Amino acid sequence: MKLSVILLLGLLAAGAPVQNTYTNPVLFADYSDPDVIRVGDDFYLVASSFCNVPGVPVLHSRDLVHWEIIAHAVPRLPSPRYDRPQHGNGIWAPSIRFHAGEYWIYYGDPDLGLFLVKARHPAGPWDPPLLVRPARGWIDPCPFWDDDGQAWLVHAWAKSRAGFNSILTLHRMNADGTRILDEGVTVFDGHAQHPTIEGPKIYKREGWYYIFAPAGGVKPGWQTVLRARSILGPYEDRIVLEQGSTAINGPHQGGWVETAAGESWFIHFQDRGPWGRLLHLEPMQWREGWPAMGADLDGNGIGEPVSCWTTPALPLFRAEIPAADDFDTPSLGLQWQWPANIDSSCFSLRDAPGFLRLHARPAPDSGASLWLLPEVIGQKFPAPPFAAEVKLQLHAHFSGEQAGMVIFGTDYACLSLRKEDPGYRLEERLCRAAEQGGGEEIAAEVTLEQPEIFLRVAVTSDAVCAFMYSVDGRAYTSIGREFTACPGKWVGAKIGLFARGSSGGYADFDFIHFAGRP
Repeated sequence: MKLSVILLLGLLAAGAPVQNTYTNPVLFADYSDPDVIRVGDDFYLVASSFCNVPGVPVLHSRDLVHWEIIAHAVPRLPSPRYDRPQHGNGIWAPSIRFHAGEYWIYYGDPDLGLFLVKARHPAGPWDPPLLVRPARGWIDPCPFWDDDGQAWLVHAWAKSRAGFNSILTLHRMNADGTRILDEGVTVFDGHAQHPTIEGPKIYKREGWYYIFAPAGGVKPGWQTVLRARSILGPYEDRIVLEQGSTAINGPHQGGWVETAAGESWFIHFQDRGPWGRLLHLEPMQWREGWPAMGADLDGNGIGEPVSCWTTPALPLFRAEIPAADDFDTPSLGLQWQWPANIDSSCFSLRDAPGFLRLHARPAPDSGASLWLLPEVIGQKFPAPPFAAEVKLQLHAHFSGEQAGMVIFGTDYACLSLRKEDPGYRLEERLCRAAEQGGGEEIAAEVTLEQPEIFLRVAVTSDAVCAFMYSVDGRAYTSIGREFTACPGKWVGAKIGLFARGSSGGYADFDFIHFAGRP
């Protein structure tokens, strides 16, 4: 091990600050299944979005450490089935490539098939999704154009749909990447040594074909790399990154990228429960034709993820993912998503400039749960701990209409201002096992006289949430019980806003502000 690396690891173990370093995760937010490319001096990253729309976030960086969101490649999911939330379904593990002067994103919908979207610029506009192959259980596609112009596509399988997994399949495509030309061949069977192998990313280097693929499952998994002299195999395999002695579980599933100067880096996720799947950046070198990722702390020849490392030799890029919003622009901020395709009439930023207006909609399930309500607008948890504050005014037409703030997952908790006759009532509502049809219970309530209120939630680093309210924005009163946030279906918890009811009322949200973010 080089002396500089030994000194750095010694400083890290002692907890000493090190200049010109970055700390993992580089992106403390739920951007799962990342893939990354470089075009010139710019890096672009895409991630899974499942049923949330707009889908396939496109992130941009110039230093691989600081990222901004510049677009979503799929404004609406191309099926009416997504007009209602389909939590955990939708867009799984997209891949992005730059080819023939265009940006190509392939993604799998485990129920519908493999899709392609393209754009001349990563900020869009993106073409509507093209169904490349109708299929059930095909997931995690990645394209590859070989030196002879032949187009290929490798993908994995979802056992929940196909009845099996742990297989990687390779297909020929037509030159423009819009059609699969054959039934494919199995290029790797991971059942023996790499169960649940999936998320393949295919590359070529110095005459070798490489497939980077995670295996072992989300939380306990590892990063596998396959290599062969022929794209059709046979492939030899090696584990190149594992948790080892670190606290970083399941360090896998991501993409390899090179800087213009030839430095190699690997971006992958780590599952952190309510916080979602956070992005880590690993140093990477090539040794005897194999990638060496992270730091081999125990000398077993397998890398372990680093918590801190020397920054890439790139100019500093100042960027961050937005969270706060004063709703003073004519379009929604890129941090916001809905859990389904929504009718644009359910919200407005123009009816009351400076406010987000949400029109009340009835919950479609008999338990009045928010789980299946499309019109819940949410964003990912920012880095812990944090506090969020919302100001809203309820414009109810009839008793029972309500609006508020929610900490959303398979269990959720919300503060809801409800119109009563006379007056108003603020309620803390809890819902357990929402995915299984669990209904809401009222954990606390207080009677109010006015329709305008400030709501606040404080979230600890352990995802314990405490709610408060204020009638003047200065003096806050605690309400209800503490609630521990939990993830959604394949995603982290979200903080969201909603309005519900059946009589045409609405709520105006003045702002959402955050405190405590690094």
